[in-house]
Amino acid sequence: MALVAVTDHAADRFRQRVRGTLEPKAEIVKRVSHAWEAGNHRPGRDRATVDVVDLRDRSLIYVCRHDVPRGELVVITLWEEGEDARVPRRFTDAVEARRRPSLDD
Repeated sequence: MALVAVTDHAADRFRQRVRGTLEPKAEIVKRVSHAWEAGNHRPGRDRATVDVVDLRDRSLIYVCRHDVPRGELVVITLWEEGEDARVPRRFTDAVEARRRPSLDD
């Protein structure tokens, strides 16, 4: 079992996607923990991340950093797959692009 932590950014994205939850971080921890234990994860876009696929809503993907020696997962953001996505991957990609330093920096 992995220890799961959730960033504020991921909690904000979750609130955009899932309405009616009072404790988004606790809900994310529960969902990610269950999916992780069920083996519902895959390598992320870069080697530093792992995608955890929600068991209840398979279109919801949690992007995590996995600290193997400590047995910790940190949920850094999330996105949705599919045509009706409220938090599509392009928003996550835009955030990542802003974080990358340009060659002019």
